[in-house]
Amino acid sequence: MPRAIGINHVALDVGSVGEALEFWQALFPGLKLRSRSRRMAFIDLGDQFIALFEQHVEPRNEHRHFGLVVDDVEAVLAAARERGASIRGNNVGDPWGNRFDVVAYSNVQFTKVEAVLRAQDAAGLKKSEAALTELREKGIGL
Repeated sequence: MPRAIGINHVALDVGSVGEALEFWQALFPGLKLRSRSRRMAFIDLGDQFIALFEQHVEPRNEHRHFGLVVDDVEAVLAAARERGASIRGNNVGDPWGNRFDVVAYSNVQFTKVEAVLRAQDAAGLKKSEAALTELREKGIGL
Protein backbone atom coordinates (compact mmCIF):
# COMPACT_ATOMS: atom_id res chain seq x y z
CA MET A 1 0.00 0.00 0.00
CA PRO A 2 1.64 3.27 -1.08
CA ARG A 3 1.98 6.17 1.37
CA ALA A 4 1.94 9.92 0.83
CA ILE A 5 4.98 11.32 2.69
CA GLY A 6 4.83 15.10 2.07
CA ILE A 7 4.87 17.99 -0.40
CA ASN A 8 8.03 18.43 -2.50
CA HIS A 9 7.07 21.46 -4.60
CA VAL A 10 4.29 23.70 -5.82
CA ALA A 11 4.24 24.80 -9.48
CA LEU A 12 2.49 28.02 -10.51
CA ASP A 13 1.73 29.65 -13.86
CA VAL A 14 2.71 33.32 -14.07
CA GLY A 15 2.45 35.97 -16.77
CA SER A 16 6.10 37.02 -16.37
CA VAL A 17 8.84 35.12 -14.57
CA GLY A 18 10.74 38.38 -13.97
CA GLU A 19 7.74 40.11 -12.41
CA ALA A 20 6.88 37.02 -10.36
CA LEU A 21 10.42 36.87 -8.98
CA GLU A 22 10.27 40.58 -8.10
CA PHE A 23 7.02 39.92 -6.23
CA TRP A 24 8.42 36.94 -4.30
CA GLN A 25 11.67 38.80 -3.53
CA ALA A 26 9.70 41.78 -2.18
CA LEU A 27 7.95 39.40 0.23
CA PHE A 28 11.07 37.39 1.08
CA PRO A 29 14.23 39.50 0.51
CA GLY A 30 16.61 36.61 1.27
CA LEU A 31 15.09 34.46 -1.45
CA LYS A 32 17.44 32.05 -3.24
CA LEU A 33 16.94 30.63 -6.70
CA ARG A 34 17.55 26.95 -7.32
CA SER A 35 17.72 27.73 -11.05
CA ARG A 36 16.26 30.00 -13.71
CA SER A 37 15.74 30.07 -17.46
CA ARG A 38 13.92 32.55 -19.69
CA ARG A 39 10.45 31.12 -18.95
CA MET A 40 10.99 29.17 -15.70
CA ALA A 41 12.36 29.84 -12.24
CA PHE A 42 12.72 27.61 -9.22
CA ILE A 43 12.66 29.29 -5.81
CA ASP A 44 14.66 27.27 -3.32
CA LEU A 45 13.00 26.46 0.02
CA GLY A 46 15.76 24.27 1.45
CA ASP A 47 14.65 20.76 0.54
CA GLN A 48 11.48 21.97 -1.21
CA PHE A 49 10.80 24.54 -3.95
CA ILE A 50 8.30 26.71 -5.78
CA ALA A 51 8.37 26.42 -9.57
CA LEU A 52 7.25 29.41 -11.67
CA PHE A 53 6.28 28.80 -15.32
CA GLU A 54 5.71 31.74 -17.66
CA GLN A 55 2.48 31.10 -19.53
CA HIS A 56 0.84 33.40 -22.10
CA VAL A 57 -2.14 31.26 -23.11
CA GLU A 58 -5.53 31.27 -21.41
CA PRO A 59 -6.54 29.47 -19.35
CA ARG A 60 -3.26 29.67 -17.50
CA ASN A 61 -3.26 26.33 -15.73
CA GLU A 62 -1.08 24.08 -17.85
CA HIS A 63 1.70 23.80 -15.29
CA ARG A 64 -0.19 24.31 -12.02
CA HIS A 65 0.37 21.32 -9.81
CA PHE A 66 2.07 20.21 -6.64
CA GLY A 67 4.68 17.51 -6.10
CA LEU A 68 3.54 14.76 -3.77
CA VAL A 69 6.35 12.75 -2.19
CA VAL A 70 5.45 9.06 -1.94
CA ASP A 71 7.15 5.83 -1.02
CA ASP A 72 6.04 3.90 -4.15
CA VAL A 73 5.50 5.91 -7.35
CA GLU A 74 4.50 2.92 -9.50
CA ALA A 75 1.84 1.76 -7.02
CA VAL A 76 0.28 5.24 -6.94
CA LEU A 77 0.29 5.50 -10.75
CA ALA A 78 -1.26 2.03 -11.05
CA ALA A 79 -4.03 2.91 -8.58
CA ALA A 80 -4.68 6.18 -10.44
CA ARG A 81 -4.90 4.33 -13.78
CA GLU A 82 -7.37 1.85 -12.30
CA ARG A 83 -9.62 4.79 -11.42
CA GLY A 84 -9.40 6.29 -14.90
CA ALA A 85 -7.20 9.24 -13.91
CA SER A 86 -5.41 11.25 -16.56
CA ILE A 87 -1.71 10.27 -16.41
CA ARG A 88 1.20 12.10 -18.10
CA GLY A 89 4.48 10.53 -17.03
CA ASN A 90 4.44 10.83 -13.24
CA ASN A 91 1.75 13.57 -13.33
CA VAL A 92 -1.76 12.58 -12.25
CA GLY A 93 -5.01 14.44 -12.94
CA ASP A 94 -7.82 13.89 -10.47
CA PRO A 95 -11.51 13.91 -11.51
CA TRP A 96 -11.81 17.63 -10.58
CA GLY A 97 -8.98 18.91 -12.78
CA ASN A 98 -6.29 19.13 -10.09
CA ARG A 99 -2.87 17.78 -11.09
CA PHE A 100 0.02 16.47 -9.02
CA ASP A 101 3.39 14.86 -9.66
CA VAL A 102 4.20 11.75 -7.69
CA VAL A 103 7.89 11.71 -6.77
CA ALA A 104 9.85 9.09 -4.86
CA TYR A 105 11.11 10.06 -1.41
CA SER A 106 14.40 8.35 -2.19
CA ASN A 107 15.13 10.51 -5.25
CA VAL A 108 14.40 14.08 -4.10
CA GLN A 109 15.95 16.56 -1.68
CA PHE A 110 12.77 16.69 0.42
CA THR A 111 13.42 14.99 3.74
CA LYS A 112 11.68 14.23 7.01
CA VAL A 113 13.25 13.65 10.41
CA GLU A 114 13.25 10.03 11.54
CA ALA A 115 10.60 10.62 14.24
CA VAL A 116 8.15 11.92 11.62
CA LEU A 117 8.89 9.02 9.27
CA ARG A 118 8.23 6.58 12.14
CA ALA A 119 4.91 8.30 12.86
CA GLN A 120 4.01 7.86 9.18
CA ASP A 121 4.97 4.16 9.34
CA ALA A 122 7.74 4.91 6.83
CA ALA A 123 10.89 4.61 8.96
CA GLY A 124 12.64 2.37 6.43
CA LEU A 125 12.75 4.96 3.63
CA LYS A 126 16.25 5.85 2.46
CA LYS A 127 17.73 8.46 0.11
CA SER A 128 19.57 7.71 -3.13
CA GLU A 129 23.22 8.78 -3.39
CA ALA A 130 22.21 11.51 -5.86
CA ALA A 131 19.66 12.97 -3.42
CA LEU A 132 22.17 12.77 -0.53
CA THR A 133 24.78 14.56 -2.67
CA GLU A 134 22.33 17.38 -3.49
CA LEU A 135 21.49 17.76 0.20
CA ARG A 136 25.17 17.78 1.24
CA GLU A 137 25.95 20.43 -1.39
CA LYS A 138 23.39 22.66 0.33
CA GLY A 139 24.87 21.96 3.76
CA ILE A 140 21.97 19.69 4.72
CA GLY A 141 23.70 16.57 6.02
CA LEU A 142 21.77 13.44 6.91
